[in-house]
Amino acid sequence: MRFNRKWMFFAPPLFLAFIALMGWVVMSLWNYILVPAVQAGPLNFWQGAGLLILTRILFGGFGRGRAWKQRGGPSPAFKQKWMNMSDEEKQRFKEEWKKRCGPKE
Repeated sequence: MRFNRKWMFFAPPLFLAFIALMGWVVMSLWNYILVPAVQAGPLNFWQGAGLLILTRILFGGFGRGRAWKQRGGPSPAFKQKWMNMSDEEKQRFKEEWKKRCGPKE
């Protein structure tokens, strides 16, 4: 219970500090890189914070990535399909998966 009370007091200021810091980082990087490189207009702090929020909305960043198994693993339909595959089909699938998603050489 104590942890929750402390968290309730520290979370909002930490969240606001994180947003402020990230807004400043976006503004600084934009002004340092894009203004000289492509003659983009400079951003102020609030525009940087707004751009950060916009990218969060559009691309869904900031979230903690969860491992596949933590999200529940493969779908039931895929599990059923996998169970019905022969050993040769499973091996071909694994090879194709490695070819598509494996390390690039």
